[in-house]
Amino acid sequence: MSFFGFNNSNSINTLFSSLGSNSGGMGNILSDYASIRSGAYYKLLKSYYGQDNNSSVSKGTNTPTSTSIAKDSAKKLSRIENSAEDLKESADALLARGTKNVFQKVDIKQEDGTVKKGYDTEAIYKKVNDFVRNYNNLAANAEDTNTKSIDRNMNQLISLTDRQEKTLGKIGITINKDNSLSIDKEAFLKADMEVVKGLFNGAGSYGYSVSAKASVIDSYAQNEASKSNTYGKSGAYNYNYSYGSYYNNFF
Repeated sequence: MSFFGFNNSNSINTLFSSLGSNSGGMGNILSDYASIRSGAYYKLLKSYYGQDNNSSVSKGTNTPTSTSIAKDSAKKLSRIENSAEDLKESADALLARGTKNVFQKVDIKQEDGTVKKGYDTEAIYKKVNDFVRNYNNLAANAEDTNTKSIDRNMNQLISLTDRQEKTLGKIGITINKDNSLSIDKEAFLKADMEVVKGLFNGAGSYGYSVSAKASVIDSYAQNEASKSNTYGKSGAYNYNYSYGSYYNNFF
């Protein structure tokens, strides 16, 4: 089979030969990259192996070869991954024990000048506010995802939060129509910190479940991103790798 007037095997060998040579320097690298970005490599390989649609059988074997790519863009998956990590981190900060336990009682100076043990409500508010912000970022970034595993787990996270609506309301956190959260600082600071602790601290708590779910979403986003190829079905470079973005400056 020939392609662009060349035998496919020879053409592929010619295209890739300069990668193993030191004689061409940056010129060869940029030339090869130009072929990659334009889709020439992909088209030659597709023609050589007789690939059509997303997969086919290679010559002389029964092994299918895949050209599938991620269902979401690399940028979207990166945003989902980063926001899931941020949510897990903020949830874990509320779960922390020992010296990092924000629910550890400290000396609180009273209006009459006396000191007694109590919760540092400002410190707790700061961490819960971080949690709310990161929860909203993940919900926004994962909206309209085409990756079913991410969408399914995001819906489970939303359902998990919905089940805590009444308790969240007791500490000044409301669930909006778009599934985002809002926190009223004044109401939160007046709330019973034991209720806050019950929600966010300890195994089996809401915070613990959110941390676990965020970790799962993060894992699925990473897994989906790993499926991304450097070529789309049309043979064009699909910008899924950072090196491609760097070399784009040359063309």
